[in-house]
Amino acid sequence: MATLATVLDKLFENGMNNARPAALTAEASAPVRPFANEDIFFHVKRIDNSRVVRAADPQARQDCWKMIGSVVAAAVLLIAVLLPGAYSLLAGYQIQTLRQDAHRLVNERASLELQEAELLSPARMEQMARDQQFVDPPSQKVVYLDGQRDAQVAQNATMESSGK
Repeated sequence: MATLATVLDKLFENGMNNARPAALTAEASAPVRPFANEDIFFHVKRIDNSRVVRAADPQARQDCWKMIGSVVAAAVLLIAVLLPGAYSLLAGYQIQTLRQDAHRLVNERASLELQEAELLSPARMEQMARDQQFVDPPSQKVVYLDGQRDAQVAQNATMESSGK
């Protein structure tokens, strides 16, 4: 408000120059310093709108619904435009996660294959046979099957079992 008073003071300074000598004499005799822009008078008029009734505007309702419809359509359009980008971003995250899982599984598979190779090595098998006291069968008790259906094998087995 002080800046408004200063602006008004500068605007009306030319009109005040004529009345200045009279004001100077009044100021010189006044014991209290004058207030800034005390010569401006603001009239306050009381306004009572309690008896005023708002006029019905049928066009305003239609305009509101048009605005609501256009905002909803714009929101749907914006979502439709941004949805593929968001979907591709999420798919990229999922692809990266799957790549990390594949890399982890390849490493785990290599580790398991190494463990299997260590467990099935011939040196370990021989060590286990010695620990469990496995003995190789004598050569006369070994039967080699060549894939032919021979009755001799069955007969030999039955003859040996009956001979004992």
